[in-house]
Amino acid sequence: MFGPVFGKARSWAVFGMLAFVGVSWSAVWLADRDGGRDGSDASVEAHSLLGEPLMAESYLADFGPERMAELNADLDAAERRVRRDASEENIVWHGRRLAYRGEYRRAIEVYTEGLERFPESYVLLRHRGHRYLSRRLLYAAVQDLTRAAQLSAGLPDEIEPDGIPNDRNEPRSTVQGNVWYHLALALYLQGDFLRALPAWLECLKLSRNDDTLCAASYWTYLTLRRIGAEDEAAELLERIHPNMDVIENFAYRDLLLMFKGELSSEVLLDDREDAIKNSTAAYGVGVHHLLAGDIGRARSVFQHIVSGDAWPAFGHLAAEAELARMTLGD
Repeated sequence: MFGPVFGKARSWAVFGMLAFVGVSWSAVWLADRDGGRDGSDASVEAHSLLGEPLMAESYLADFGPERMAELNADLDAAERRVRRDASEENIVWHGRRLAYRGEYRRAIEVYTEGLERFPESYVLLRHRGHRYLSRRLLYAAVQDLTRAAQLSAGLPDEIEPDGIPNDRNEPRSTVQGNVWYHLALALYLQGDFLRALPAWLECLKLSRNDDTLCAASYWTYLTLRRIGAEDEAAELLERIHPNMDVIENFAYRDLLLMFKGELSSEVLLDDREDAIKNSTAAYGVGVHHLLAGDIGRARSVFQHIVSGDAWPAFGHLAAEAELARMTLGD
């Protein structure tokens, strides 16, 4: 299984890995849209890749008072712990609790201060890189996550605790898996698919269960399709089936089944409201239309996604990136 994928991809992987250790960053990427705007409005956490202001209040509004009380209590507890002991772990959780409240600017500040104390912490770099992604600072995310990958190379991988536990209270991802996942995603969002591929392949190798396998396979499939590796993309789908042990990434599994021809896009996405509420599934359907050459339908789906308030979701961010590229190409 995956012989052609890992065989043919090795030449791409060598090319891509040179980019991580070399001096050339020559791809034409989407520029970070938030540069120069920090401090202009404290309520604005980021600017979209389309230049729109993004505020935490817009997506927190649906959380309800009970959920907000939980988030506030968790943050208070994290702040007390880090005041008592500014350990690497406590700094990580302080930043994570801020980020769950949409306070990405403050989370990045916490991680930056932590890196002054623990400059070789690939865990802090993993989380700061993630939050640079949330703030649409793609170049900064690539820098942090590339450094995290270098620092963690050859070390034992560890399960990453969940901040928002799943139904089984069973963490599914690992620290290094998340380093490569977010690095690959940052490169994918920039449209640098050749460099994204080896990072997705690393993520696949680090997948320990069907949830992480589905997530990594989904983005790897899209990346292979974007570079024209149709046979390798098709082979990647062979191990995907409806009865996988998935407890989190149902949308990724179903999208892979759609790519495989076993589910229709209509089952995953019925109307505009679906596109707004479920940006993960909607982005997958939109890019499915894009790969089929139906640019109009793809653009419509992406526009519905970005009209919603769930802007921290990666499906929303990816839709912004597609629309930004379409705008540049018009």
